Amino acid sequence: MNGTMAASSNRIMLGPLVAAIDQGTSSTRFLVFNAKTAELLSHHQVEIKQSFPKEGWVEEDPKEILQSVYECMDRTCEKLTQLNIDISNIKAIGVTNQRETTLVWDKETGEPLYNAIVWLDLRTQSTVERLINKTPGRNKNHLKHKTGLPISTYFSAVKLRWLMDNVEKVHEAVLSHRAMFGTVDSWLIWCLTGGKKGGVHCTDVTNASRTMLFNIHTMDWDPELCKYFDIPMEILPKVRSSSEIYGLMKSGPLTGVPISGCLGDQSAALVGQMCFKDGQAKNTYGTGCFLLKNVGTKPVMSDHGLLTTIAYKLGRDKPACYALEGSVAIAGAVVHWLMDNLGIIQTSTELEKLAADVGTSYGCYFVPAFSGLYAPYWEPSARGIICGLTQFTNRSHLAFAALEAVCFQTREILDAMNQDSGIHLSQLQVDGGMTSNRLLMQLQADILSIPVVKPSMPETTALGAAMAAGAAEGVSVWSLNPEDLTEVTSEKFEPQINPEESELRYARWKKAVQRAMNWETTEPVNNGNEETSIFSSVPLGFYILGSMFMLIGAKYIAAGQK
Repeated sequence: MNGTMAASSNRIMLGPLVAAIDQGTSSTRFLVFNAKTAELLSHHQVEIKQSFPKEGWVEEDPKEILQSVYECMDRTCEKLTQLNIDISNIKAIGVTNQRETTLVWDKETGEPLYNAIVWLDLRTQSTVERLINKTPGRNKNHLKHKTGLPISTYFSAVKLRWLMDNVEKVHEAVLSHRAMFGTVDSWLIWCLTGGKKGGVHCTDVTNASRTMLFNIHTMDWDPELCKYFDIPMEILPKVRSSSEIYGLMKSGPLTGVPISGCLGDQSAALVGQMCFKDGQAKNTYGTGCFLLKNVGTKPVMSDHGLLTTIAYKLGRDKPACYALEGSVAIAGAVVHWLMDNLGIIQTSTELEKLAADVGTSYGCYFVPAFSGLYAPYWEPSARGIICGLTQFTNRSHLAFAALEAVCFQTREILDAMNQDSGIHLSQLQVDGGMTSNRLLMQLQADILSIPVVKPSMPETTALGAAMAAGAAEGVSVWSLNPEDLTEVTSEKFEPQINPEESELRYARWKKAVQRAMNWETTEPVNNGNEETSIFSSVPLGFYILGSMFMLIGAKYIAAGQK
């Protein structure tokens, strides 16, 4: 009897709860937070399979993504019930997602028309080169004044263009006005709010700003950009703020609960890290690595290869805040590569031990440009390279070099950010799966020569989505007033090596990056089957012709002397 009373009183004490769907590149999670204390009460995680149909192609199954969300919701609700927590206290759900990943589905059948093309995918490289070649001065920043982005394989517009050009089902659905385009957030919200039976087709400003179709000044789809990529505006979702009620859950244990927060994963982490002030920054270590700096309500354009993106817009009537962003394609993905492709480790935790055994890369440098290089280079033709090898190099040194690569890439972005803003960060706030690697965090502090601060609750991305959902008008269970925000406990990693050694290692890394450049090109290459004219090289042609005339001339002179 007393136990039952205690349990029921515990349930009452908890107050309102807010949930978050965190749909990432490698996994889906569902997490439930206490809206008053920001405490994580329960969660469940399901891995997502990636497929690689061709070299450079990365796809995921939209149905598997959706199913993983339902599974995570069901399991988390079961866990909460076992903890004697009443799931009817869940007042709102936020969505955060891998950005840029592109889907097209049929609004009448609800069926995806192709796999989701993941942000890392490189199949659009020839499209991007063609687009850049037709811009004045072959300028990859031709659209940047509107989008804040370079023309790159990374963003959704070129992936959507590829689907329309190469997938018959997509082409037909567009012509017959049945196609719907969306990033992962749009697909999930549409399905969860009813799908073909009245589902809400929307996205938020942070996800829209990653498509190359969105004008970051007017805060809406841009007709000229859509015309540039030849994409009909009718297939695009409606753009909403990051914090408002989009619709209600139509099935499962949380039927009737509003979905009222939506942020791309990196924006969600910025909110979850409470970076609400101009100049605050965070770095998320996931599949890739993403450093975002809040620059306030006016966009700042980068001169050093960074993106200008929407940080958040926390309410219909609230101003949008902008961020400078540096994106690294391969961070945590390098761990999976060492595990799955090379087989030098069995688990991700083994990497830290292996690297710690040697404590140095012994002059070995690893540039993991598997998908080209993102910020600050934006060089899709770069490819991965391991250099500085000697007979002494072993797998432990390679493991250490892999961790260092993540840190060096972050340093390059931070340098660019400091140059653009003129304000040097005094410390770096970090989050994401890789931050559990203590050696990586110490290396990061050493290579940046500033402290690295890691919150004790690492789920900042999901927390940001939950905060946006709980703060939405009509929900209002989570206050975002600075005085009401919970103080975050954290751990600080101080630099332990002298700056001279840090600079020396960084200079070597820069040298390695140059070696990785211009490796892959879509230009036709002579494959040995065709004859190559010696005159195809102009200087060589002149040299050979000149030599021939000299020989003929010499022959005549010799004949005359006889």
